[in-house]
Amino acid sequence: MTLHQTNLAAAESAAPTRCALGLGSNIGDTAAHLKKALDQLDASEGITVVARSSDYSTPPWGPVPQDDYRNICAVVDTILSPQDLLARCLAIEIELGRVRDIRWGPRIIDIDVLIYGTRSVNESDLELPHPRMGDRAFVLIPLAEICRMRRWRTVRQPQKP
Repeated sequence: MTLHQTNLAAAESAAPTRCALGLGSNIGDTAAHLKKALDQLDASEGITVVARSSDYSTPPWGPVPQDDYRNICAVVDTILSPQDLLARCLAIEIELGRVRDIRWGPRIIDIDVLIYGTRSVNESDLELPHPRMGDRAFVLIPLAEICRMRRWRTVRQPQKP
């Protein structure tokens, strides 16, 4: 059994954690790229897509001239660790053709882990909640559309009034 299989087997006994993802695309058929990313997330072992926001068109940010973005947020339940969820998101980006060559440049797909339950993570390659999501209307508006909870919780915890 590989380390990944061992980690996944151990995680399967745990309750899923509710998470939020931000997705964006501004190259080619952006709607198709977002749909394919969501389909691949939902087909991934240990991840279930629970909700998806409407599409939002937003201007690009940064110094690179490029087309507007199509952005969405998604709520997922996962038994993966925060690091494994990030790794799966990055793998899907690569599978869909994402190339990281220009910071803030155009992209076929971008998938950010925004929130992982009620956990805080502060590692060199992952900070949760996402440190800049509060500054980004293209995250906050679609996220508000699909989140009716007052705070993030694991799926099996009762929601407080």
